[in-house]
Amino acid sequence: MAERLSSEARKQALGGLPGWAEIQGREAIAKTFTFRDFNEAFGFMTRAALVAEKMDHHPEWRNVYKTVEVVLATHDAGGVTALDIELAKAMNAIAKA
Repeated sequence: MAERLSSEARKQALGGLPGWAEIQGREAIAKTFTFRDFNEAFGFMTRAALVAEKMDHHPEWRNVYKTVEVVLATHDAGGVTALDIELAKAMNAIAKA
């Protein structure tokens, strides 16, 4: 099982993740991605889903038209772990592609 990051480690990791922020009242990180249209948003979700499946680490997300709201936390660890940081980095890279 992945270990939860300390508050300091989480803040340091977020410094290298543009657009991601901690959620108040919950140990999780979140970002809203905005695309040109639904097709781009859905394409992002499809590519991110393939990465998440390979990692066996799945996001909480919501899609409305051209936006995708993502929340990452490792439920069995009770908070943010290195897996969440890795998936967040991958999602940022996919969104730029």
